[in-house]
Parts: sequence; C-alpha cells; structure tokens
Amino acid sequence: MAELANCSRCDRLFLKGARTICQNCYQQEEEAFRTVYQFMSKRKNREATMSEIVENTGVDEELIIKFIKEKRLLPSEFPNIGYPCSYCGNRITAGNLCISCRENLKKDLQQYEAQKERRIEEDKERQKTYYSFDD
Repeated sequence: MAELANCSRCDRLFLKGARTICQNCYQQEEEAFRTVYQFMSKRKNREATMSEIVENTGVDEELIIKFIKEKRLLPSEFPNIGYPCSYCGNRITAGNLCISCRENLKKDLQQYEAQKERRIEEDKERQKTYYSFDD
C-alpha cells in the first residue's frame, strides 16, 4: 500500500510508490533525460564532457549524474561522462569510489583487522597469566 511522503525535489505531498519524487517532478526529470539523450545521441556530441552537456542542454549536473548512476547514460557509449569519486573527487563511471581509493580502503581495513587479531592474541596471553599477591 502506498504511503504519503514529501517529494524530495519540490517538497509536495504525494503517494509514495516506487519513486521518491512526485509525478510532476518525475515528468520534468524524464524531459531532462530526453534533452540530454538527444544531445548525446548526435555523433558530434558523443564525446562531450559533463560541463559541455550542462552548458548545451541546461540540465543540472546532479541530474545527469543521477542518470549515469541509474545506468540510463552509459559511459561505454559516452566515454567522457562520469561523476566524482565520493572520497577524492576523481572522475569515475561506476560505484562510489575510484580504484585507488578502494585499494586504500581495502589496505586500511586489512591493517585494522591485523591490529584487532593482535589485540585478541594479547588478551588471550594476559588471561593465561596467573598473578599472586602476598600481603
């Protein structure tokens, strides 16, 4: 059953179903997508950068990034489009982190796990030790 919610774009009240935006905003997004796709489908515009797309279509960069993340605009078809890595800001075409940030995160997690294992081993050694106090 649908529930009442506020549209994340215009804050209007609507019945929330599969979308988090109202019908009016959805139609505006679809029109923006058609505008961007028509621009990008022309051969001369296939290698346009994000700033060129924004400049020529008037569609917000955030909305274009949303289309890329939803896989409606594919970087395999349009090689110069992408969005910033959540950590360092380098241009990426999938996920939230670039390869180097993913590798750094993985390395940090491995170091954390190794430290955690060492602490567990140290705690086990402390528990084996018997202390006696003489008064």
